[in-house]
Amino acid sequence: MEGTTAATCEVEATDVVRVVLQFLKENGLTNAMLALQDESQVALNTVDNLDTFVHDVQQGHWESVMTTVATLKLPAGLLSDLYEQVVLELLEMRELDTARQILRTAAPMAAMKAQQPERHRKLESLAGRPYFEALEAYGAGTSKERRRAALADSLKAHVTVVPPSRLLALLGQSLKWQQHQGMLPKGSKFDLFRGAAAQRVIEPEAAISAPGPVIKFGKSSHPECACFSPDGQYLVSGSVDGFIEVWDFDKGRLRKDLEYQAKDELMMHDVPVLCLSFSRDSELLAAGDQDGAIKVWRLGAGQCVRRFPKAHAQGVTCARFSRDGSQVVSGSFDQVVRVHGLKSGKVIKEMRGHASFVNDAHFSPDGSRVVSASSDGTVRVWDVRSSECISQFRPPSEVGLSELAVNTVAFMPDNPEHLIVCNKSSSLFIMTLSGMLVQTFSSGKRTGGDFVQCLVSPQGGWVRRLAQPTLALALAVALALALALALALALALALALQPSPSP
Repeated sequence: MEGTTAATCEVEATDVVRVVLQFLKENGLTNAMLALQDESQVALNTVDNLDTFVHDVQQGHWESVMTTVATLKLPAGLLSDLYEQVVLELLEMRELDTARQILRTAAPMAAMKAQQPERHRKLESLAGRPYFEALEAYGAGTSKERRRAALADSLKAHVTVVPPSRLLALLGQSLKWQQHQGMLPKGSKFDLFRGAAAQRVIEPEAAISAPGPVIKFGKSSHPECACFSPDGQYLVSGSVDGFIEVWDFDKGRLRKDLEYQAKDELMMHDVPVLCLSFSRDSELLAAGDQDGAIKVWRLGAGQCVRRFPKAHAQGVTCARFSRDGSQVVSGSFDQVVRVHGLKSGKVIKEMRGHASFVNDAHFSPDGSRVVSASSDGTVRVWDVRSSECISQFRPPSEVGLSELAVNTVAFMPDNPEHLIVCNKSSSLFIMTLSGMLVQTFSSGKRTGGDFVQCLVSPQGGWVRRLAQPTLALALAVALALALALALALALALALALQPSPSP
């Protein structure tokens, strides 16, 4: 158009493929990712943590390195160098059978035999000797450590780290731009599949006073914890006998539409289950137990997909998923907060500083911070990358009662910079991440009105609280939330498409 400069933005097709590959990788769709890589000949070549990957190479942690390399597309020469180093170090450790198997069956070694037969014959010769000579194996003027460092530098040049959930972030940014241009009304939710604003009526939240069905447990058992799934489909309880049960909360009985429960093959731990939490998509359930173990279950199949047998030295009090479902943050009676990777099955971060039990812990919506609550009376805000405590505060209290246990802390859905904080007092508090008081709720009772737990409705308009430490009341409050959670089902997909706020 005359007098108008059209702004254009070119996007490489390979970048689009990489974004899709990352989405498949983050959601555990490994076969689909590998198929797309083979068909498109585009490699993702990303690692979760570049420093950790380089450190593993430098320290010779070859099992971890090879697991990562299996998902990468690397130059043939670099792969030959890597496999040669692994073979040499296996020979040095006298793991002769393993070294020979790699030498004779691995694809990079076969390529070396065809293209560099002298180099391959030298390795075969070293593998046939009853002794190992480091000078001859690694070469004059170098060493095992120097060769590792050179490999780490070469590998580092071919991999990268990208922010998590790029596909969802880009979709969210696109929707924001459409709102800015007036193509999409502000405040509306978007149906990405249909390409239009979602038509949905949001009913006002209201307190529910009518009691729901009663769920009864056996005389030799009692529940220690219970939670609803974010989509409102499931109510799950964890019991002192280690069983995890999924309930039909409309009828107050076990759900028999789940095949494993119909066969009495329940999810279970060997010791009491102390905490339960769902992933954002309601597919996975994290359960922490009295022995310090965490199991991650796929609820639809009743299958344990990940175990953390030594997650903590004592009982696990809380275990919650990150927004993208790739990590679990947990707290324990051992006073430690830990972040666990679902893919690696390892502890990624450890946060120490609380002087008593850790009662609750949450990831921030953007995943950059963790907030924890403790019986030492404090709330701590941690930087996930550095594991450092960046803020510490206590909720307001009466004089002489500064160390009241903080039982619950959670981010407000409508403001990721605000927290709801519940300690064992007659007041609840909304506070900022730096500890500033925003709002106070009071039970209005001088005795018998202490809060021990609270929940925030999905829309953030209601704060539900528990004033007695009994599971019967906990289930009553949970059932009261069923309607609000059902309404949240329609919100779940739209919320997933919104980009994480900047830290």
